[in-house]
Amino acid sequence: MILPRDFYARPTLDVARDLLGRRLVRIFDGLRLSGRIFETEAYIGETDQASHAARGWRERNAALYGPPGRAYVYRIYGIHYSLNTVAERDGFPAGVLIRGLIPDEGIEIMRERRAGRPDRELTNGPGKLAQALNIDLRLNGIDLTQAGPLFIEADRSVTDACVRRTPRIGVVGDETARTAPWRFVADLSLETPA
Repeated sequence: MILPRDFYARPTLDVARDLLGRRLVRIFDGLRLSGRIFETEAYIGETDQASHAARGWRERNAALYGPPGRAYVYRIYGIHYSLNTVAERDGFPAGVLIRGLIPDEGIEIMRERRAGRPDRELTNGPGKLAQALNIDLRLNGIDLTQAGPLFIEADRSVTDACVRRTPRIGVVGDETARTAPWRFVADLSLETPA
């Protein structure tokens, strides 16, 4: 089942936590590429100095201000793409960066797209997973709550015992932006079998 809009229309920290264990799916050339999300980061509003909304609305970040359940894809360092899910409510810029996946469908294609990388490095970073799953600006603003080229399935949630919170990685801004524990990491090896 694809996650519905009301899953995203909640406080961003709840969405970031609850995305752990869910399945990100990319339909590419008619094939299904997917993996379970194990790492996310929350970005909340214009007062969050680490957020792309810190300088207000721009054409570049317009998707971040859109309705919950949309994709916000952007280019970082002019090289890599990153995927965020828009959270909370329409007009409020909040999103969750998907930082890492454990791949399980379409791994051969991911290996081709990330040639020369060991399997543990196929999707263990936002730019890596975007490259492996062919996520780029063409997917910016699409509705993740509908079947299409990119969506997130419910799959399984993870227990709190599997999750740790830390500050976000490599962010700039004030001390609050640099130290807020808005990064969520799940150790999926600690899960009990379904």
